[in-house]
Amino acid sequence: MIGSRLKFMIQNLRERLWIKPLGYALIALAVVYIAHFADGLGIDSLAPDIQSDTIEKLLTVLSASMLGVATFAVASMVSAYASAGSNATPRAFSLLIADGQSQTALSSFIGAFIFSIVGLIPLKVGFFGTAGRFTLFLATLVIFAWVVLTFVRWVDNIARLGRLGNTVAKVEQATREAFGEWPARAPLGAKPITATLQEPLAIFSDEVGFIQHIEMESLEEWAKENNAFIEVCSYPGTFVGPNRPLARIHLRQEGKMPDVVEAREAFLIADCRSFSTDPRFGLITLSEIGSRALSPGINDPGTAIDIAVRMARIIREWDTQQAKTEPVESFERILVSGLDPADLVEDAFGAISKDGVSSVEFGVWLQKSLAILTESTSASLSGAARKQAELALERARMNLDFPHDVERIEQAHRNAFEKR
Repeated sequence: MIGSRLKFMIQNLRERLWIKPLGYALIALAVVYIAHFADGLGIDSLAPDIQSDTIEKLLTVLSASMLGVATFAVASMVSAYASAGSNATPRAFSLLIADGQSQTALSSFIGAFIFSIVGLIPLKVGFFGTAGRFTLFLATLVIFAWVVLTFVRWVDNIARLGRLGNTVAKVEQATREAFGEWPARAPLGAKPITATLQEPLAIFSDEVGFIQHIEMESLEEWAKENNAFIEVCSYPGTFVGPNRPLARIHLRQEGKMPDVVEAREAFLIADCRSFSTDPRFGLITLSEIGSRALSPGINDPGTAIDIAVRMARIIREWDTQQAKTEPVESFERILVSGLDPADLVEDAFGAISKDGVSSVEFGVWLQKSLAILTESTSASLSGAARKQAELALERARMNLDFPHDVERIEQAHRNAFEKR
């Protein structure tokens, strides 16, 4: 089984633009060597004799066009990223740069360019025989077809990449996936904390930064080796330093104090947060997009309303899912607290509620969105949503001057909550 840290590192490599182009470049080199290998199979009499000039012209056209297309692709992607950063939020950059179609397109163009150069050089020096030239000719035709198909698909994708709706959809999807790691009865696949254990040994970080990932397999193995239980205190997204404990170790028997270095190294700390197992970061990012849409310079309450509805739906579906699925406790010696519904509601609606206080339309839909969460089976989530709705109503009363506007939000609050 692949360790969670390796999976996390592979996922992070998707955010590096050079990974796929490097892979395609290696494939291009391999194709050229396969063509040369075909010369040793003794099939020269069976293969058509393709003249070197014909292949050379094709490869020259490919190399001349692909360099320009690759440059255009990079410029288009950078423009899309800049647009997303200005219209949505810079926090969504890592999701945009990991877009699979854009990376595949750029990699195809660069790979085709490298293939043409690598193919031209041995072709000019007579490196290929009849079978090798025919194999290279077929590979060139296949790459031509692949590049054309990729370009057509990519043009449709780049027209959407960086647009606000596309960015919001990517952040929403990443947030949903992160919530999937936090079922209430088995957060991060561990046992939920039900009671405080005694005489813990705390583990502290040597670094200052955000926890991006916790390698639960390593913690479980360490706990078994040392006959201990580990209570995780800091979760993905937590800002930690030398004074904040990462975890507390509860030894089952007295004796020599264990070496906690391996347990400490299970916490991957970096300069910024990651979406992978940090659903609160996803909610904060969505809220930032909504707040920016409500700014006087943009003045787009429709986007903010859409964001509020999406966040309520994400939290509601996560809460509802708890009763439909059985938890899988993969780690019997690790204890993890579940997500606090009050924190989730504050992350999602706290800032956007203040920024949208002057928009009556948003105020009405904010009450409707929060009312969705009061239908939850969780009393704490329902209470947190009701409290946030009451704060939003009070804030509207203090900031709106026109009585009719205040009455609209008060009516929305009554319709949403007083009948429940």
